[in-house]
Amino acid sequence: MTEDTLVVVYPSLFAENKINQLIENIKKILKIKKLKFAKITRDDFLICIQADDPVFVSSAIALLFGIKKIAIAKKIKSNFKTIVSEVGEISSNLLLKGEKFYVKADGNPKGFVIKDLELASTSTLIQKNQKISAKPGTESKHDKLLQIYVTKTNAYVCIFLDEGLGGTVNNSQSQKSICCVTDEFSAVNCLETIKQGFETKLVICYETREDVIHLVKIVDKILPRMLKSEVELEFHKISKFGKKSEDLLSKNSLITNILIKSAKEKQISHISLATSPLIFPSTYVETLQKRIFSAGIIPHISLSGIDSEIMKNAKEIGMEKYVPKIEKFLKSNLIKSKSKLKNNEKTMKKIIKVKLGPNNVHTILDSLEIEH
Repeated sequence: MTEDTLVVVYPSLFAENKINQLIENIKKILKIKKLKFAKITRDDFLICIQADDPVFVSSAIALLFGIKKIAIAKKIKSNFKTIVSEVGEISSNLLLKGEKFYVKADGNPKGFVIKDLELASTSTLIQKNQKISAKPGTESKHDKLLQIYVTKTNAYVCIFLDEGLGGTVNNSQSQKSICCVTDEFSAVNCLETIKQGFETKLVICYETREDVIHLVKIVDKILPRMLKSEVELEFHKISKFGKKSEDLLSKNSLITNILIKSAKEKQISHISLATSPLIFPSTYVETLQKRIFSAGIIPHISLSGIDSEIMKNAKEIGMEKYVPKIEKFLKSNLIKSKSKLKNNEKTMKKIIKVKLGPNNVHTILDSLEIEH
């Protein structure tokens, strides 16, 4: 990798006031992944990483929250003519015959206007790519996006661009929260808790051997986003519940008690409830919140508002095959039962520590002594 080709990180809106912490997290994830880098610097709103292996480095950084976009880009001086010329050169290696392109510039240029840069670059691309019939598209309809980031002194013309996971910076709340994975919806809740800046402890509640194998595969999608090389997981085997509304509410009530007990033992300040007033009866949610408050712990509802962004993140971390089940659950009509909720059932508990690697699922199931 040449010195003028860098991995460039564009922080999310919620990370703009936490740049230094995001830089520390980048260093940490690269250390966990055993990836070397020469240096990390700031250039206005951008974080620039000089590394020997930009593809693997950008992939590792993509595991972090607090990032809007990640690029492999060529660094040049912030000069209007130089940028336009460089965009023209790079496009000849990126565009294919008949493709539609769109030039997008962003940043704080000195001496020229961003819109003028986009127009001049587009004009140059049209002239240079007439032989391959490459034409300009629109922001909503194009085959290739040619992104340019401009600071006061430098410009970065992107060779490769990927979307980040957004949210705020990992562990930026400086508080711990405990959450449970017992199905696909609760897994998204854990993901959202991490995305909101909490250091998260995972508890897995399962009913059968088949359940735990399924849940461990889901948990494996979350673990790389926790910014740890070793993770402690707490498993609870609970009694079997049905699929009726009252059964789901009763199961959630039992899990809340498990989380309260675990939070007290580990001295964790918050519990992330896998509930939402948009799905669960509000009186039921309030009952669980009051129970947590009375134990001296703070309840947190990461999914208080649910939108398409949550599904997008689930897909981005490899949970796309679970999305139909999550969407089905979101359409559930959960009616609070008048029957007494089960709160004091005993569970079988086991705590294991996992050093993260390429075979997490097998390692976890072997530690639980479960055949797979």
